[in-house]
Amino acid sequence: MTRTTAREIAIQLGFAAASRGGELEELMEGFFSPEHYATLQAEDDLYKELPDKKQMAYIRRLVRLTVENRSEIDGYIERYSKGWKIERISRTALAVMRCAICEILYMDEIPNAAAINEAVELSKGYDEPDTVAFVNGVLGGFVRGELNREPPAQE
Repeated sequence: MTRTTAREIAIQLGFAAASRGGELEELMEGFFSPEHYATLQAEDDLYKELPDKKQMAYIRRLVRLTVENRSEIDGYIERYSKGWKIERISRTALAVMRCAICEILYMDEIPNAAAINEAVELSKGYDEPDTVAFVNGVLGGFVRGELNREPPAQE
Protein backbone atom coordinates (compact mmCIF):
# COMPACT_ATOMS: atom_id res chain seq x y z
CA MET A 1 0.00 0.00 0.00
CA THR A 2 1.31 3.43 -0.89
CA ARG A 3 1.45 6.43 1.43
CA THR A 4 -1.13 8.10 -0.85
CA THR A 5 -3.57 5.24 -0.30
CA ALA A 6 -2.95 5.29 3.46
CA ARG A 7 -3.51 9.07 3.45
CA GLU A 8 -6.80 8.68 1.58
CA ILE A 9 -7.96 6.08 4.09
CA ALA A 10 -7.01 8.47 6.91
CA ILE A 11 -9.00 11.25 5.22
CA GLN A 12 -12.04 9.00 4.97
CA LEU A 13 -11.70 8.01 8.62
CA GLY A 14 -11.32 11.67 9.60
CA PHE A 15 -14.43 12.47 7.60
CA ALA A 16 -16.32 9.70 9.42
CA ALA A 17 -15.05 10.85 12.81
CA ALA A 18 -16.17 14.44 12.14
CA SER A 19 -19.56 13.32 10.85
CA ARG A 20 -20.36 10.71 13.42
CA GLY A 21 -18.65 11.80 16.60
CA GLY A 22 -18.28 9.22 19.34
CA GLU A 23 -15.23 7.30 20.46
CA LEU A 24 -12.40 7.51 17.93
CA GLU A 25 -10.65 4.30 18.96
CA GLU A 26 -13.93 2.41 18.64
CA LEU A 27 -14.45 3.87 15.16
CA MET A 28 -10.97 2.80 14.04
CA GLU A 29 -11.25 -0.66 15.54
CA GLY A 30 -14.58 -1.22 13.81
CA PHE A 31 -13.30 0.20 10.54
CA PHE A 32 -10.28 -2.13 10.43
CA SER A 33 -12.10 -5.21 11.73
CA PRO A 34 -11.71 -8.09 9.24
CA GLU A 35 -15.48 -8.28 8.63
CA HIS A 36 -15.94 -4.57 7.94
CA TYR A 37 -12.76 -4.24 5.90
CA ALA A 38 -13.86 -7.20 3.74
CA THR A 39 -17.06 -5.33 2.85
CA LEU A 40 -15.00 -2.27 1.94
CA GLN A 41 -12.73 -4.39 -0.26
CA ALA A 42 -15.77 -5.61 -2.19
CA GLU A 43 -16.97 -2.02 -2.77
CA ASP A 44 -13.82 0.01 -3.48
CA ASP A 45 -10.32 -0.75 -4.82
CA LEU A 46 -8.92 1.72 -2.29
CA TYR A 47 -9.36 -1.03 0.27
CA LYS A 48 -7.99 -3.92 -1.81
CA GLU A 49 -5.31 -4.57 0.78
CA LEU A 50 -5.20 -4.15 4.52
CA PRO A 51 -2.60 -1.57 5.62
CA ASP A 52 0.63 -3.12 6.90
CA LYS A 53 1.93 -2.30 10.38
CA LYS A 54 3.78 0.85 9.27
CA GLN A 55 0.86 2.20 7.23
CA MET A 56 -1.62 1.36 9.99
CA ALA A 57 0.50 3.33 12.47
CA TYR A 58 0.60 6.29 10.07
CA ILE A 59 -3.19 6.19 9.49
CA ARG A 60 -4.00 5.92 13.19
CA ARG A 61 -1.55 8.68 14.11
CA LEU A 62 -2.84 11.04 11.42
CA VAL A 63 -6.50 10.48 12.31
CA ARG A 64 -5.83 10.79 16.04
CA LEU A 65 -3.83 14.01 15.66
CA THR A 66 -6.41 15.49 13.29
CA VAL A 67 -9.26 14.80 15.70
CA GLU A 68 -7.32 15.93 18.80
CA ASN A 69 -6.28 19.21 17.18
CA ARG A 70 -9.42 19.89 15.17
CA SER A 71 -10.18 23.27 16.81
CA GLU A 72 -6.73 24.63 16.08
CA ILE A 73 -6.70 23.20 12.55
CA ASP A 74 -10.19 24.55 11.81
CA GLY A 75 -9.06 27.96 13.06
CA TYR A 76 -6.28 27.98 10.47
CA ILE A 77 -8.68 26.84 7.74
CA GLU A 78 -11.11 29.61 8.59
CA ARG A 79 -8.31 32.20 8.74
CA TYR A 80 -6.94 31.29 5.31
CA SER A 81 -10.23 30.57 3.55
CA LYS A 82 -10.73 34.32 3.09
CA GLY A 83 -14.33 35.08 3.96
CA TRP A 84 -15.66 31.53 4.03
CA LYS A 85 -17.24 30.25 7.20
CA ILE A 86 -16.15 26.72 7.96
CA GLU A 87 -19.78 25.54 7.74
CA ARG A 88 -19.88 26.54 4.05
CA ILE A 89 -16.84 24.48 3.04
CA SER A 90 -17.58 21.02 1.66
CA ARG A 91 -17.04 18.28 4.22
CA THR A 92 -14.70 16.39 1.93
CA ALA A 93 -12.56 19.50 1.32
CA LEU A 94 -12.48 20.06 5.09
CA ALA A 95 -11.36 16.47 5.72
CA VAL A 96 -8.59 16.81 3.12
CA MET A 97 -7.37 20.16 4.46
CA ARG A 98 -7.52 19.00 8.08
CA CYS A 99 -5.25 16.06 7.30
CA ALA A 100 -2.82 18.17 5.28
CA ILE A 101 -2.53 20.86 7.95
CA CYS A 102 -2.13 18.15 10.58
CA GLU A 103 0.74 16.61 8.62
CA ILE A 104 2.36 20.03 8.22
CA LEU A 105 2.04 20.95 11.89
CA TYR A 106 2.61 17.65 13.69
CA MET A 107 4.34 15.19 11.35
CA ASP A 108 7.82 16.55 10.67
CA GLU A 109 8.73 13.56 8.51
CA ILE A 110 6.20 14.73 5.87
CA PRO A 111 7.51 17.61 3.74
CA ASN A 112 5.08 20.54 3.55
CA ALA A 113 5.06 20.48 -0.24
CA ALA A 114 4.21 16.76 -0.24
CA ALA A 115 1.31 17.28 2.19
CA ILE A 116 -0.12 20.07 0.00
CA ASN A 117 0.44 18.22 -3.28
CA GLU A 118 -1.18 15.05 -1.95
CA ALA A 119 -4.14 17.03 -0.58
CA VAL A 120 -4.69 18.73 -3.93
CA GLU A 121 -4.40 15.47 -5.86
CA LEU A 122 -6.76 13.64 -3.50
CA SER A 123 -9.30 16.45 -3.56
CA LYS A 124 -9.49 16.10 -7.35
CA GLY A 125 -11.19 12.76 -6.81
CA TYR A 126 -13.87 14.23 -4.54
CA ASP A 127 -14.53 17.84 -5.52
CA GLU A 128 -15.04 20.20 -8.44
CA PRO A 129 -12.04 22.06 -9.92
CA ASP A 130 -13.01 25.30 -8.12
CA THR A 131 -12.92 23.48 -4.78
CA VAL A 132 -9.57 21.88 -5.64
CA ALA A 133 -8.16 25.36 -6.35
CA PHE A 134 -9.68 26.57 -3.06
CA VAL A 135 -7.97 23.72 -1.14
CA ASN A 136 -4.65 24.58 -2.80
CA GLY A 137 -5.07 28.28 -1.99
CA VAL A 138 -5.97 27.70 1.65
CA LEU A 139 -3.08 25.30 2.23
CA GLY A 140 -0.58 27.50 0.39
CA GLY A 141 -1.76 30.55 2.33
CA PHE A 142 -1.48 28.63 5.58
CA VAL A 143 2.14 27.60 4.92
CA ARG A 144 3.16 31.08 3.74
CA GLY A 145 1.32 32.81 6.58
CA GLU A 146 2.20 30.55 9.48
CA LEU A 147 5.47 28.83 8.65
CA ASN A 148 7.36 31.17 6.38
CA ARG A 149 7.09 34.32 8.44
CA GLU A 150 10.09 36.55 8.60
CA PRO A 151 11.47 36.95 12.12
CA PRO A 152 10.84 40.40 13.62
CA ALA A 153 13.52 42.93 12.80
CA GLN A 154 16.10 43.32 15.54
CA GLU A 155 16.67 46.88 16.67
